[in-house]
Amino acid sequence: MQSDAITGSKAGITIAAMAAALMSVLDISIVNVALSDIRASFGTPLDQIAWVSTGYMMANVVVIPMTGWLQRRFGYRRYFTASILMFTAASVLCGLSWNLPSLVVFRILQGIGGGAIIPTSQAILFARYPREEHGMAGALFGLGAVTGPLLGPTVGGMLIEAASWHWIFLINLPVGLFAAWMAWRHIDQPAFAPTQDKVDRYGIALLAVGMASLQFVLEEGNREDWFDSRKITLLAVVAGVALITFIVHELETPQPVVDLRVFANRSYTAATGINFIVGTALFAGSFLFSLYCGTVMRYSALDIGLIFLKGSVIQLFLMPLIGRFGGKVDGRMLVGLGIIGMCLSLWTNGHLSSTADEATLILPVFIRACSLGMVFVPLSVMALSDLRPDQRGNAAGLYNLTRELGGSIGTAWMSSALSRTTKVNFTALTSHVDAYSQVTQEQVAAIRGAVGSRVADPLGAAYSILSQRINGQALVRAFNANFTVLTAIFALSLVLVFMLKKPAAGVKVEGAH
Repeated sequence: MQSDAITGSKAGITIAAMAAALMSVLDISIVNVALSDIRASFGTPLDQIAWVSTGYMMANVVVIPMTGWLQRRFGYRRYFTASILMFTAASVLCGLSWNLPSLVVFRILQGIGGGAIIPTSQAILFARYPREEHGMAGALFGLGAVTGPLLGPTVGGMLIEAASWHWIFLINLPVGLFAAWMAWRHIDQPAFAPTQDKVDRYGIALLAVGMASLQFVLEEGNREDWFDSRKITLLAVVAGVALITFIVHELETPQPVVDLRVFANRSYTAATGINFIVGTALFAGSFLFSLYCGTVMRYSALDIGLIFLKGSVIQLFLMPLIGRFGGKVDGRMLVGLGIIGMCLSLWTNGHLSSTADEATLILPVFIRACSLGMVFVPLSVMALSDLRPDQRGNAAGLYNLTRELGGSIGTAWMSSALSRTTKVNFTALTSHVDAYSQVTQEQVAAIRGAVGSRVADPLGAAYSILSQRINGQALVRAFNANFTVLTAIFALSLVLVFMLKKPAAGVKVEGAH
């Protein structure tokens, strides 16, 4: 029996993994909703409040790729339970924080615990379920992972409205203690023997410096005006040098902290590439859509959360069905259909107008929710099922890291692109506006009449309102253009589908029970 083999109650292990994954992912989306309230509470400048998210993500991306090595070092039971307890304790400290620096420090601790939860949950489920049930394992993991972003904005808005932002962290205490108790009680690894591999100190140091620097560049680059900032330029160089050195070192050392040789498996490499593009399109698309609803449609945070909730609730029913019956269909076909559906969702987003009603806004969210289930479940199965049990912990960490990195890159890219394309569209629109034309003069006269004597300078106010209208049109065009770009980028992932290998049906994985 392999040391990676897990016994124990399948139901208990599943509940522990899903509860922990849900808590971890839910926290990220809840915090994003609460940033304005946290800033007001601490009197923090707008350009500093982002550290609440940046600190967490920097710690997160450093830990995620190391989870496989840490699992081999401490075992699933101890490592998973300790990570949940660290995340829970840090959550309580975040809720009790007294200023921004203390909150950022506690968020970093939370990120160290949270970085382990998602890949370890996935690895545990794949280790406990037999290969023929890996589709259901992937669906159950996905259910916990996608329900967080689905419920986060709504739950966050309700907690803030009913109490205060502190409760978005304190709410993790009962969930975390329950998940840790279930994990400790039910996860059993009878043949586990801690790895005797020498600690790869150089690899850990290079990974920590490289990933933390890269994440800082992606999170703060747009606010710092990218490479016009000496700090961003320096950290980008540090990230590049550290990560390239890390890759070379990990491929040469006999006992790497992150085993990159797993990419020799063609199906895993293709699935990871698709997962990266999914992260890019999914996170960037959600970022743009939320911003569109807030800036163009003037929706509140709670209203935006309800749009996502109404459109995505279908996932709660769809994922278990795909996990149960998806094995009867070629997984590559499901992934291909899912990618086409997500492209349709992004394309629909790219044709929204400022007069869209709620049903029109929900439609692309609904299409994306249905499509994501078809991609998420079979893709994770094809990525991990073909690997040896002892490779899965490491592979799951890298697999989840690519989605996180894709999301960070996509969000940073779209944030910068939106600002740039808005300016381009505003210039293009104003170039067609002649201040002395009859149409312009009629619009100015109509606005001036509506403003009347309520302002000291009616003519100046009329021109200002006209400029705002043009800027609003430029903003809508910019959103549409960027959604279209995301559609084209995501469509390219169809090429990688042909590299995926269909898992052999009914083959028992050694160490699964």
